[in-house]
Amino acid sequence: MELTEPTVWSTDRLELGEGLRWVDNRLVLVDLLAGRLLETDGDAPAPLRELRRLDVPLGAIAPVADRPGEWLAAAGTGVTLLPTTGDPRPVADLVGDAPEPTRMNDAVADPHGRFWAGSMTYAGLPGGGTLYRLAPGATPVPAVTGLSIPNGPAFDATGTTMYLADSPRGEVDRFTVDPATGDLHGREPFLRLDDSDGSPDGMTVDAAGHLWVALWGGSAVRRYRPDGTLDRQIRLPARQPAGICLGGPDLRRLFIGTARLGLAEASAVDGALLAIDVEVPGLPTATAAAPAAS
Repeated sequence: MELTEPTVWSTDRLELGEGLRWVDNRLVLVDLLAGRLLETDGDAPAPLRELRRLDVPLGAIAPVADRPGEWLAAAGTGVTLLPTTGDPRPVADLVGDAPEPTRMNDAVADPHGRFWAGSMTYAGLPGGGTLYRLAPGATPVPAVTGLSIPNGPAFDATGTTMYLADSPRGEVDRFTVDPATGDLHGREPFLRLDDSDGSPDGMTVDAAGHLWVALWGGSAVRRYRPDGTLDRQIRLPARQPAGICLGGPDLRRLFIGTARLGLAEASAVDGALLAIDVEVPGLPTATAAAPAAS
């Protein structure tokens, strides 16, 4: 089944479809504000299956290394372990004492097992967001501060390059990552988008080192070369693409989560999960190291 045009992949419509990951031959994603963890197959469109439902916003997850079915999640005001059975186990409260109502947003594991999770105020206030780094057995570190709505990050295959979006500002920055410590260096502008382009949201790096970016409000996803030049744009029938990943049997199927959030008159496709096949495969989904037992 070859998809040459963006194809609706499920009958479900999500409020905020984010945090897409290809794990164990299935697509996993969240309906963020509803706190829902969902999955579906990658070979043919099918209804989404609910794996978990939390009573707090669920920003994104990463599979836990060597523990099939367990997830490390950016949820509520911190990071939580979702075991295969039983109640979620809090790992770290990162923003519970923030002066403004604040929640976790996007998150991902890097190729070295560290978990990176962004926070934002519910109002998206400038400077109210932070990207945190969590390494096993270490205190969480505020790695990048002064953000508004952090999205990503996205890492290259070696985990030594990181891309981070600040969506309201239309900015994507690139960092060099110390593979041993996770320390960030050499921050530099990678993309600066106009309002007419939409806002950079979910991102992923493919096997060629190119960066795919979902453009919230821009009805498109774009692929950028490592030098920041535009390589490809795919127009979409939904206005608010939010999360993306490359998956499927050969990692060449680009899945796009979209949102109905904030739309006064949502179309029949807004909030849908979309898919299209591309030429260059993605990278395997990185796993997070298991958190220390409390």
